[in-house]
Amino acid sequence: MDDPVPPVSLTGLALLAGVSAVAGAVNSVAGGGTILTFPVLAAILPADPSRMVVANATSTIGLWPASAVAAWAYRGERTHQPTWVRWLILPSVAGAIVGTLLVLRLPPAWFDAVVPWLILSAAILFGGQPHIARCVAGRRGDRGPASPAPARRLPSACLLQFAVAIYGGYFGAGIGILMLAVLGLLGLGDIHRLNGVKNLLGTAINGVAAATFAAGSLGGAHDVSWPLAAVMAGAAMAGSLSASVIARRLHPAAVRRFVAILGFALAAYYLSRHVS
Repeated sequence: MDDPVPPVSLTGLALLAGVSAVAGAVNSVAGGGTILTFPVLAAILPADPSRMVVANATSTIGLWPASAVAAWAYRGERTHQPTWVRWLILPSVAGAIVGTLLVLRLPPAWFDAVVPWLILSAAILFGGQPHIARCVAGRRGDRGPASPAPARRLPSACLLQFAVAIYGGYFGAGIGILMLAVLGLLGLGDIHRLNGVKNLLGTAINGVAAATFAAGSLGGAHDVSWPLAAVMAGAAMAGSLSASVIARRLHPAAVRRFVAILGFALAAYYLSRHVS
């Protein structure tokens, strides 16, 4: 792609900023903001075989600051977590490196072909999240501090988190839902406490992916639309901070339902384009 930064109208920038703010809010509560920002970027960027890769890289870099904001806002929710949970940072970083390298090494056409299925998978995960939340609430009672989960769960937890991180480094839409499911099965507390851990691990995964994409762009391996990423970052941080403050008062089911419906619509759109 010769010019990854096309002339963008004020309306287009406003749309991207608004969608990024919603994406930052959604990521802080449940995850999956990439479903919203990715197609907007794909529409703004010029038609090119590598457009999908550029959109993915720009979205990852633009949303990462909001992940850091959410991790900071939820720091109190990690107080009662067992100490071994901190070790999940390692498979998160390792998996993110593997997933990001897959994006950079595989031909852009492969990524373009798999995007509809990734979006569809993320939408299905969103649709099933209320059931996952009920299962977690049933296991933990959804009240009181989480009782310490046994350290013997660490090996299986690391393996599952490594697999999730590979997906997160490769594309990332719905990664928050994947982590909530994994962390819930490990018995790490109610949804709010799970979000505390999820946001921290998500920051690590997205940080590795963002750094890798940034280094690749500076080294000429691929392109990133830095102005569009900057617009996304500011709006997403505002949305993330706002949502983190009110998350305990609002149930995220309605947001998940909206994103799931939108995800299915976008998957159908990309699938129809791929078939045609």
